[in-house]
Amino acid sequence: MLKTLRRIVQEVNAAHDFGEALQIMVERVREAVETEACTVFLIDEATDELVAMATSGLNVDAVSKVRVKRNEGLVGLVAEREEPLNLEDAPSHPNFVYHPGLKEESYSAFLAVPIIHHRKLFGVIVLQQTEKRRFDEAEEAFLITVSAQSAGIIAHAEVTGAIKALFSRKVGRKKQGLSLEGIAACPGIAIGKSILVYPPADLDAVPDKKIKDKEKEILKFDIALKAARKQIETLGQRLSPNLPEEEQALFDVYLKILDGAGIKDAVVNEINQGQWAQGALRKVVQYHIRQFEAMEDSYLRERADDIKDLGLRILAQLQESQDEMIDYPPNTILLGENIPPAILAEVPEGRLKGIVSVRGSANSHVAILARALGVPAVMGVDGLVAAAANYQNVDVIVDGYYGQVYIEPSKNLRHEFTILAQEEQELDTNLAELRGEPATTPDGHTVPLFVNSGLAADAGLSLSVGAEGVGLYRTEVPFLVRDRFPTEEEQRKIYRQLLNAFSPRPVIMRTLDVGGDKELPYFPVVEENPFLGWRGIRLTLDHPDVFLVQLRAMLKASVGFSNLRIMLPMITSINEIDEALELINQAYDELTEEGFDIIKPPLGVMIEIPSAVYLAPDISNKVDFLSIGTNDLTQYILAVDRNNSRVANLYDSLHPAVLRALEYVLESGHNAGKKVSICGEMASDPAAVIVLLALGFDALSMSSVSLPRIKWVIRNIPMQTARETLKKIMQMDNPKIIRFNLEQLLEAHGLGGLIRAGK
Repeated sequence: MLKTLRRIVQEVNAAHDFGEALQIMVERVREAVETEACTVFLIDEATDELVAMATSGLNVDAVSKVRVKRNEGLVGLVAEREEPLNLEDAPSHPNFVYHPGLKEESYSAFLAVPIIHHRKLFGVIVLQQTEKRRFDEAEEAFLITVSAQSAGIIAHAEVTGAIKALFSRKVGRKKQGLSLEGIAACPGIAIGKSILVYPPADLDAVPDKKIKDKEKEILKFDIALKAARKQIETLGQRLSPNLPEEEQALFDVYLKILDGAGIKDAVVNEINQGQWAQGALRKVVQYHIRQFEAMEDSYLRERADDIKDLGLRILAQLQESQDEMIDYPPNTILLGENIPPAILAEVPEGRLKGIVSVRGSANSHVAILARALGVPAVMGVDGLVAAAANYQNVDVIVDGYYGQVYIEPSKNLRHEFTILAQEEQELDTNLAELRGEPATTPDGHTVPLFVNSGLAADAGLSLSVGAEGVGLYRTEVPFLVRDRFPTEEEQRKIYRQLLNAFSPRPVIMRTLDVGGDKELPYFPVVEENPFLGWRGIRLTLDHPDVFLVQLRAMLKASVGFSNLRIMLPMITSINEIDEALELINQAYDELTEEGFDIIKPPLGVMIEIPSAVYLAPDISNKVDFLSIGTNDLTQYILAVDRNNSRVANLYDSLHPAVLRALEYVLESGHNAGKKVSICGEMASDPAAVIVLLALGFDALSMSSVSLPRIKWVIRNIPMQTARETLKKIMQMDNPKIIRFNLEQLLEAHGLGGLIRAGK
């Protein structure tokens, strides 16, 4: 049965469309159980009815025509109770209802199982047989397993719009627009015409090929590399009139990767092994992509798209492919699986209005550029691939606040969003006026707002929105983009660039946090459970040779500045802090002896593990400040991987256990006279900020795009009101009720439009 189940799932996943997938499923299940009929009913949300959408054994002409209410007949009974029903003689059951269209009058045996995903009913799968008998336990267990497996497929079909499209096609309804959901990467509302973006080449399609003339292949690769470099330079120059000077540094990041030895040397090495240039490029780029995509940190995971974009551009040059001339409409909405940053420069000035991408998040380079240009963007739109081929040059609405995309919207929907766009322009005007203003509540309480960053190139955007410093600088990027550990001087230059950009504002640099899910290509760590493995401070303490080089680079970068702060990640015990302090003092003493005039920076600890929460009083006596990483802390406290779709709905930083942990750490730090800040995504959530404000955190650090809106919340919610609300919600035991109360407060103060923007 297990082999049969796997085969069914494979065939269903390989289907060309959702309708074919359902038909394959009913046919294969009927064959596996050796019964006479198998039918799938799906919920039509427009009418809240169960509709027969695929059958093998009953009348196929009745598909999409037979409808059952949730409490009607045996199928409705299964849906209402959400539990299996196994009957020897179905017609004798009091709830039995005969459906003439299905031609099921000859069947007696009946087995039905609900199709449920994440507590939501999607439909019912039914087996029927002429013989009067109960399906045995093995058959029932098999159908329950099939239902559980297919539930995820059907849920995905709902997200991508495939179910809606199937109902529209089979029922013959008037064509309706498609609504898709993704990640709100850049706020704003855009209304325009879609232009599909395709990659300039296909890395996956490149085969292996052995060659003899290695020098010729190396020359071809070198020429392609230079051509790709020239292309990026040209596109950067073309975009520069509309892009703040600081944001043009994103193109410099691309150029540095091209100029670096990591990718270039690896490709040349593959060619020297006898591989042709295209195949060598494919192997190297795909390796780097896999390394980044496997990382838990969303910011670092997004760097995979940067590497892929560069690889595709070099491949296009190797293949001498010609760029297709595109006629961009006045209100262009770019749609694609992955929108490369350079494509933004190819759209004529003033015509780019929105961006929609299957891949990416708010950390993508294209998202950073979109925010700098003020272009609404929605990333991670799962259903776009299935829909894209049919939606070239059609009307599209991009809602960058809610992360929603509407393709071929109705006239009424378009009218509503036109009004919202006008209101949004007024909101942006108000937010822009706050840039130089402090985050001070109406009753006089001020909270410094910092930014989280991973690239020195982010500095321009961060400063442009009024950031008062860097609350978390991820130092992993220089380590992850090379084929070796970066030298002390290479690190010093990168760190100094950031310290200089923000001086005299504080910059908190987190020491190297790799290992486990953030694997260095030249220092692999293979573990069964990377979240509980050799990572962060554990790895660096075991390798003082690596740690000391980084510490020396940080300290040397701070010469002439007084804004460096050093923070240790993944701390679980006091002795780890003591060992790290010894190495910091060693690096400081060495540099002082070498003649460097350095101010010893404050040392902090990132509280992101439950053990660190309980040790907060002792930790506070050892360091100068504490910063809570709410992302990992929430995951560890709740035992929830937020990237696991099966349990992601349980991830909520407003869970009472998390709130009590925050309160305890804050009190511990303040009792020791130390400042405590937040550097996780919780600080970007407008509802959660009310709690953080009331608790009394000394600073909040967030993404650049979130900062203006968080400032607006703080400037509109009195501290007294926040504290009264905190007293109430700390007595609540349900995170959903807690969030509801906080959102109600935002609504009451006229800030309801920010609720979804922070999620």
